[in-house]
Amino acid sequence: MRLLPTAALIASLLAIPSARAQELTGTLKKIKDGKVVTLGYRESSIPFSYVTKAGDPIGYSIDLCNAVVDEVSKEFEGVEIAVKYKKVTSETRIPAVRSGEVDLECGSTTANFERKKEVSFSPVFFVAGTKLLVARSSGISSYRDLRDKTVVVTAGTTNEAAVRAISDKQHLGIKFLVGNDHAQSFDMLKEGKADAFATDDVLLYGLVATTKSGDLYHVVGDYLSYDPYGLMYRKDDSDFAAVVDRTFTRLAQSRELVQLYNKWFQQRLPSGEILDLPMSPQLEEIFRVEGVPD
Repeated sequence: MRLLPTAALIASLLAIPSARAQELTGTLKKIKDGKVVTLGYRESSIPFSYVTKAGDPIGYSIDLCNAVVDEVSKEFEGVEIAVKYKKVTSETRIPAVRSGEVDLECGSTTANFERKKEVSFSPVFFVAGTKLLVARSSGISSYRDLRDKTVVVTAGTTNEAAVRAISDKQHLGIKFLVGNDHAQSFDMLKEGKADAFATDDVLLYGLVATTKSGDLYHVVGDYLSYDPYGLMYRKDDSDFAAVVDRTFTRLAQSRELVQLYNKWFQQRLPSGEILDLPMSPQLEEIFRVEGVPD
């Protein structure tokens, strides 16, 4: 039987296994071969990525990562993929992703130019900026009040560079302490070892909301940096990047992206606190560009 050219082409395509099935590479191949995807989580990046009293990772970023896992599972029909969680810190997160120890980092990581030289990022899902957390009794209301004072920052974050730049430009003589994670940095402030804790504003609000003595502290000052957040994965992995981007498009077009934001920033957290942080105009516009309908 003679086939028309178009029909013959269709028949030949149907007879050939998909390129995806034949040529899995990078992260997708690693996940399928091992039947497990490893997600990096943080212990105290509230409400993005933190742990319950039982030690289970939860948060806005964790939910987004699990949505990516669901999309990955669609790539492997009939193959059950397990989820493994691996704790990372601000210092270990990039090495963990690059080495393959973690497939997708679910935290509060700024997608900046320097980091994009080493890793790749999902579409932006939050916009934060460096601010200061201080005791209400401190008399500090902005960086201008930090002359010759001590600021604690968390190791491996972009916030130290932002505060150092201000200190150098304004000749403030700020001294620095470094905490291993956000919880330890906050402890240094509470113990009086530092006069201010500098990190992304939303993380400060989360720490204050979930701390018994939170009423004694408040977030002050102007934004000292611009920090768009993305989920982090290995660089030069176009197949996995396509899955991540497709996940965000689906979440945006269904408005689930907005629903997840409201779940973690407008409603009560599992521990009972509420951040009550409306979505910023900048993030609203970013979500519209990503596909959220008006």
